[in-house]
Amino acid sequence: MEIQHVKEPETQNLGESASRQVDEAESQNQLQDKSTTFIKTCLNGLNVLSGVGTLSVSFALSEGGWLCLIAFFLIAIICFYTGVLIKRCMDSNPLIRTYPDIGEEAFGRKGRIVISIFMYVELFLVAVEFLIMEGDNLHKLFPKLCVHIFGKEIGGKKVFIILTALVMLPTTWLRSLSLLAYISIGGAFTSFALIGVIFWIGEFEGVGFSEKGVLWRWNGVLTSINMFTFCYLGHAVFPTLYSSMKDKKRFPKVLIVCFALSTISYGSMAVLGYLMYGENVMPQVTLNLPTKKISSKVAIYMTLITPITKYALIISPIAKALEEKLNVDGRRRISLMIRSTLVIITAIMALVIPFFEYVMAFIGAFLGISASILFPCVCYLKIVKASRHLGVELIFIAIVIVVGLFVGSIGTYISIRDIVNRIHKY
Repeated sequence: MEIQHVKEPETQNLGESASRQVDEAESQNQLQDKSTTFIKTCLNGLNVLSGVGTLSVSFALSEGGWLCLIAFFLIAIICFYTGVLIKRCMDSNPLIRTYPDIGEEAFGRKGRIVISIFMYVELFLVAVEFLIMEGDNLHKLFPKLCVHIFGKEIGGKKVFIILTALVMLPTTWLRSLSLLAYISIGGAFTSFALIGVIFWIGEFEGVGFSEKGVLWRWNGVLTSINMFTFCYLGHAVFPTLYSSMKDKKRFPKVLIVCFALSTISYGSMAVLGYLMYGENVMPQVTLNLPTKKISSKVAIYMTLITPITKYALIISPIAKALEEKLNVDGRRRISLMIRSTLVIITAIMALVIPFFEYVMAFIGAFLGISASILFPCVCYLKIVKASRHLGVELIFIAIVIVVGLFVGSIGTYISIRDIVNRIHKY
């Protein structure tokens, strides 16, 4: 599950002035001819939902056992439903274009600020995950590589995190990311292709699918749920996808297609990896693959391409928000400093907390459950008055909110605790 921002959250208040509304309406009419078709929206949605989560679902399943597949499907259904709630919120006001707009419509300026903060923190941590993932997989391919910097020898995955950050740094300086955005749409196809390669390795490379695993593990259930939630982090982009559609009435069908295919993709990888490696499956299934096999190298290289193309797209919204806040106004040097600083900070975070699975669990528990489950439910109840009438839907939403708060709170505590413990041992 990786988040790709196609459009920046707008900073103006909704309904700011009559002229502003007229301009918005005219802009919408002008863009209508350029709006996306059903198929293109499905492809964009798949690209949003497909990502590094593909590598970790096998480990997530191993943490909680086979019965956690039930939780996996429930999370997919709930996240699909909250995606529909986002659409309903947008239908209530034609001026709503972005996720922060929904927050502002529901709770005013504070709502916009809270949702924006969660979005930017989520993007930042996903960028950190990219660096950790690149470091892990490159270290798998070249375990003996080390470099000397200022008389000190740096080896292991630390050197690859630094090298990856240096490679990605120039891409963040680009003002136009249209080329990278076009290339990164291959991320969805890469995820499906990776499943095929993993199946080939299990079936024809002597690994097999003989591991039985465990049925249930209490102490790993919350970690599984958190990591499964990470796979469906896409709600921040759903308003942009909805606004761009030519026939907006078909958006629920877009969600059905995207969630169905993503769930099949994630579920297949979870089952394949767990059957292949059982309790020994690594946080990224590619780390289990024998590097001497060509097929294994193909799988690992496939996982390395997507982060390189998406890193700049992830960092760009944060950089632009900072540039607007600092009133850079086209001063190129300051812009480069801001973007370079962001890359440096993400690299430092990846070096200090290089624990892929625990960072992912934290993102899923704290940010994922909030942005993908809680915020849509709360905003919907606030914006759409009819939703507050006692009925099946209101009871269901209430249950989702209560369970989400409980699982998110406990899961966040556990993930932070695990990160702190690993740092002490690292």
